[in-house]
Amino acid sequence: MFFLEKIAENRILEAIQEGVFNNLVGKGRPLKLEDDSQIPAELRMPYKILKMADCLPPELQLQKEILTLQDMMANMPDEKEKLNQMRRLNFLTMKLNLIRKTSPLLEEHGIYTEKILAKLERLPQGKKLL
Repeated sequence: MFFLEKIAENRILEAIQEGVFNNLVGKGRPLKLEDDSQIPAELRMPYKILKMADCLPPELQLQKEILTLQDMMANMPDEKEKLNQMRRLNFLTMKLNLIRKTSPLLEEHGIYTEKILAKLERLPQGKKLL
């Protein structure tokens, strides 16, 4: 291994002398490092490879499809087509809920979050919800 490291080091030094690194994008600015501390160490490299290849895990792909379908349905004038897409949306949501490890009710950005916050804001000062 030492031999390969020496070759790599020599090539880097040659490139520096030739000025290959002089006009790089972002030169002089801090690196934007991602916080991957929540990802187990053995999964960090595969996740990074999948991200660079623009591949999503099945759960995230389904979430993306659901959001796209919801946006599309919001502007759909035809009621019959909207009903068909609603059935598809229900199927995708059910499929997503089946592959999740946690309950969809614990979802961070649930559909009821805004309603709950609005209700809490309307409560009189000092009054409890329950």
